[in-house]
Amino acid sequence: MEFAVSRAGTTRLTLHGGSDTTACNEAEADLAGTLNSLTADGRLTDWAIADTEVYEHPTAPFDPYTIALEVEVTVTVDAADADAAAEAGTAAIEAALAETDAEPVDYASSPTVASI
Repeated sequence: MEFAVSRAGTTRLTLHGGSDTTACNEAEADLAGTLNSLTADGRLTDWAIADTEVYEHPTAPFDPYTIALEVEVTVTVDAADADAAAEAGTAAIEAALAETDAEPVDYASSPTVASI
């Protein structure tokens, strides 16, 4: 049986930006490009970036910004039941996101599982 497994959480990207807005926009564009690539490769089924905000401002000129991004990603897995799907989906999501430049995601809740 096929299941859609989703996880929502917060990840952080560190980059140089000219202002708070520029840094947030650049971080969102970078993460969106990466998530689009993972979707095109079939590693993710869907994704959304809900919000971006400055997590840590530069402490000196030319220091980078750290941007926090709220993200939700979804994968499709074949499993015998919802519990097995949650386990397989969580592993697939973590493996896909490990290939990004973003720091590990702090998950807001347990995975959401829906049969397809």
